[in-house]
Amino acid sequence: MRALDIMTTSVVTATPEMTIHEAAMLFVEHHISGMPVVDADGKVVGIVSQGDLLHRAENGTSHGKRPWWLEFLLSSPREQAARYVKEHGHVVGDVMCDHVTSIPEDMPLDRIADLMERQHLKRVPVLKDGKLVGIVSRSNLIRALASVAPAMDASVHDDASLRDAIVLEMHGKRWGLPKQGVLVKDGVAHLWGVIESEEEIRAIRIAAENVPGVKRVENHLVFPHVIPTL
Repeated sequence: MRALDIMTTSVVTATPEMTIHEAAMLFVEHHISGMPVVDADGKVVGIVSQGDLLHRAENGTSHGKRPWWLEFLLSSPREQAARYVKEHGHVVGDVMCDHVTSIPEDMPLDRIADLMERQHLKRVPVLKDGKLVGIVSRSNLIRALASVAPAMDASVHDDASLRDAIVLEMHGKRWGLPKQGVLVKDGVAHLWGVIESEEEIRAIRIAAENVPGVKRVENHLVFPHVIPTL
């Protein structure tokens, strides 16, 4: 799937001239947490989110005033000015993030997920020929996941082939078990080995569970035995 397959096309947008109150009303009315900001030519010039309106003077959520010496030690004039603008700016153009990461409509979902994770994004505008045509949010990716039905495996597997498949699933992984650490009997996978973390236990278990035909996983993994010093 690509961006155009999952994106929201009826995008709620703001303008740089829109007041903070108007933007807050859009968030409430449309049950959204962020929206692109477009100029008069339809160009995306920013993103405004609920986080940008978290601390505001109007409702008493602005940062408390700190002693001047503490303010001097903990923040620069630039940071102080930016915080004041966020708390007291009148229009969306004052508080929005003007660094916009956008994607084309044919971008595959794996690349979108990588981009959102790497840049800590909750939503990305989708552009076609420079124009806004949609938006992909984390919830769009989750809905795409929910739409994929679990694969049903009706084939019959013998224990030896299941064992080989489990070992292959872990092949090349630093946490993977060698073949002698895997035994399958009557479709039940038994896993033996020495591991160093709970994360390794979960990864090994899931690797075995992901093999079609495995009925159950029995974990016999242990942590290294530490001999106390005298």
